[in-house]
Amino acid sequence: MNQSFLKYLRIAVSLIFFIATLSLFIDIHELIPTEFTESIIYFQFVPSFIKTFGLLSFTVSGFIIVIVLTALFGRVYCSSICPLGTLQDFLIRLSKKFRFKKKYVYLKPQTLLQNIFLGLFLISLFTGSLLAVNLLDPYSNFGRIAAGFFNPIISLFNNLIVFILESFEIYSLYPVTLGGYTLFGFLFVLSFSSLLIWLSLFHGRLYCNTICPVGTLLGYISKLSFMKIRIDDTNCTGCGICEIKCKGSCIDSDNKYVDHSRCVSCFNCLTVCPSHGIIYSSRIPKKLNLEEKNKTDYDKRNFIGSLLIFSIGLSSILKAQEKIKVFVKNKIKVIRENPITPPGAVSNEGFTEKCTACHLCVSKCPTKVLQPSFLEYGFIGMLQPRMDNFNGFCNYECTICGEVCPTGAIEPVILEEKKLIQIGKAKFIKDNCIVFTQKTDCGACAEHCPTKAVKMLYDEVEKVVAPKIDDKICIGCGACEYACPTQPYKAIYVEANTVHAKAEKPSEEPMEEVILEEFPF
Repeated sequence: MNQSFLKYLRIAVSLIFFIATLSLFIDIHELIPTEFTESIIYFQFVPSFIKTFGLLSFTVSGFIIVIVLTALFGRVYCSSICPLGTLQDFLIRLSKKFRFKKKYVYLKPQTLLQNIFLGLFLISLFTGSLLAVNLLDPYSNFGRIAAGFFNPIISLFNNLIVFILESFEIYSLYPVTLGGYTLFGFLFVLSFSSLLIWLSLFHGRLYCNTICPVGTLLGYISKLSFMKIRIDDTNCTGCGICEIKCKGSCIDSDNKYVDHSRCVSCFNCLTVCPSHGIIYSSRIPKKLNLEEKNKTDYDKRNFIGSLLIFSIGLSSILKAQEKIKVFVKNKIKVIRENPITPPGAVSNEGFTEKCTACHLCVSKCPTKVLQPSFLEYGFIGMLQPRMDNFNGFCNYECTICGEVCPTGAIEPVILEEKKLIQIGKAKFIKDNCIVFTQKTDCGACAEHCPTKAVKMLYDEVEKVVAPKIDDKICIGCGACEYACPTQPYKAIYVEANTVHAKAEKPSEEPMEEVILEEFPF
């Protein structure tokens, strides 16, 4: 029976999942409804698992469906659902165009390395510190590549098109702001991408079968799957073509053996076998059945042990106004004690225990205030997003990050509730403010504050109009810090609440405020 159609079915499904997932990270004009985001990410194994056990709800348990699919059909997640796997397939296809290595040979499994990476992954889940999960999760790694490379390319291309159209007085598109990228984040993505490209071009799916813990875990399940790639002795001529084309390097044509733990169900072997000696079937050929029956399968024992451990571990940005000229440099450095987490994160601890640093929120944030962290959360929290008010501020009318977060690290909140979430409090450094250092009128912080927690009031002592903060109604959005023109350090900044609080509603009665006769910029 000719089963080559399975390969083309796999390609079609892969493209659907890949394009849908990639579109989330490059949707610079917010054309995709946020309700659709959860449907796209539902089957991503790690985010689904973390969200299920974080919310104690099995309504989001797409990872269980992945396990069932693997038990039935093998590692179809790796071949069709995982966007990082499809990206590797693109690179493998590209290698043929440039005449890199196209012939593969059977390789012995790197069991020790597989179990080390899987062990680190499970320990990370068990202890609640997601560093290993963040670094190894295939979906999160794809997300960082999409947010770090594809999103900027699309944004630059969009702005170029806008520039060209505006020269013809066509204003159907609008420019977008580039942001959400740090040097450390870029270097990490560049290093990982280089490793992935090298492995894909010269070694096929070696990353999936050696480094990826999800691939290793599903590989143990795949050995028990109902449907498998098998070699039919009655038809196999021993030509070895299937081994040469196997990008998982899991077919030993000399011994007519398939390592099902490393087979990613790409079905390439089905299309190249000239004698139909490769079949995808639930039936074990008689000769092969006798050999497998007498063979002790230690991998099954390892799988059961690993599964037990696993179960236990279980407002577009506004264009800045032209700022007044600063000619006096201040000297008091802003030292923030804790990183600021976005509304819906509830607390720093809860956020870092659930976030896999996929950077979907980073790419979706319209003001680009969310940035990949370095050591702000400590070593175990590298790459997890933090709010960087130097680059942006949290839009008062925006709840996108909570709507798109796939793990529940940022919980969705309604807009009215979000407007009262106090993620931090503004702090004023008098000796940094140009009102005092330059005797210059300002007011940028008060002008940008959405709750009017910052007011410009007359200072009886200094005889100047200076900022005053009402921290009871301050929500810590960072608009004041972002707008502050002082150099090199800000005169007003947000100190994080490690556990988010609730701010009071702004008073409808206006405070007595000094209105400058002529605003300085």
